[in-house]
Amino acid sequence: MTHPFLDLAPLGAARFAAVADRVARLLGTTDDVVITQGEALLPLEGAIRGCAGPGTVALNVITGPYGQTFGDWLRDCGATVHDLAVPFHTAVTAGQVREALAEHPEIDFVSLVHAEAATGNTNPVAEIGEVVREHGALLYLDAVASIGAEPVLTDEWGVDLCVIGAQKALGGPAGVSAVSVSERAWARMAANPKAPRHSYLSLLDWKERWIDRGRTALLHAPAQLEMLALEACVERVEQEGLEALMGRHAAAAAATRAGVLALGGGLTPYVHDARDAAPVATTLRTPEGVVASDLVARALAADPALPLAAGGGALAAEMIRVNHYGRDATPGAVQGSLAALGAALAERGVEADLAGALRAAAASWR
Repeated sequence: MTHPFLDLAPLGAARFAAVADRVARLLGTTDDVVITQGEALLPLEGAIRGCAGPGTVALNVITGPYGQTFGDWLRDCGATVHDLAVPFHTAVTAGQVREALAEHPEIDFVSLVHAEAATGNTNPVAEIGEVVREHGALLYLDAVASIGAEPVLTDEWGVDLCVIGAQKALGGPAGVSAVSVSERAWARMAANPKAPRHSYLSLLDWKERWIDRGRTALLHAPAQLEMLALEACVERVEQEGLEALMGRHAAAAAATRAGVLALGGGLTPYVHDARDAAPVATTLRTPEGVVASDLVARALAADPALPLAAGGGALAAEMIRVNHYGRDATPGAVQGSLAALGAALAERGVEADLAGALRAAAASWR
């Protein structure tokens, strides 16, 4: 008896390398791309531990919870860390980064999240990258939530380490991820005595035993099902077209924002300015006295498949996320989410203009 998930032919090095090349095209890079066998936290941590040590001076930009995590990893490596934190309802500016670098000219590493799905904001990487490049520091970018939802131009922006996962806008698996590494970043790792070696966190192992040897022999048995799913995911993106995929996400974000503003009932966009809002997900602030997790539970009671979730941690009390990414970047998912939220507000006796919200969402879809 056979099963489509079992008894598969081994995934060879040539096919593994071909997937990496297709991911490189998505990232707009000619740098080396390593496909890592785990969720994106694996290369996110591996890249920091590879580059950072006691002599590192880092600027860590915090626009959400992942920025806080990166700062913790950098400090654990022995780096001196200067945090640049902005309110989660906004985005950092290139001017703020420039000021921080001028105040601490010894900074040689900058960590930044492109889009924070957890808080719904997105940062202007093109402008920030120019500032960091002028300063001469390495730029490390978490593009897990942004890839596929908005432009990620790794080489054009001067990103030295760009980490992605497939589970959000790309509509792929969570168990495999990728990182592009510039020559400058490889040199930093090679010179770092604290960089992991002979470790699952080691990117240098992949360079020395995979890339430098012509990508002919894998370091270990690949996560076969996840690699096949990533290959299928990239193929689907190529068939739709990256521009079309990003267009769907931008349209979903605009429709959600317009619909919420028309809905009323005290729900408001969590990110104040639309230009700071990420296309991958729209976050909402609940009215005073309404607990976000309770409202989401009511909204999901009729249709648990809707892309709605309460914020994480302390944000569960005040934030709702409409996760219109991947296959949920559609008019149906947006309108279904608005309808469910409107019904949940009505159950609580809060007046909301559901018909107006659906009209606004439909009118804004482009």
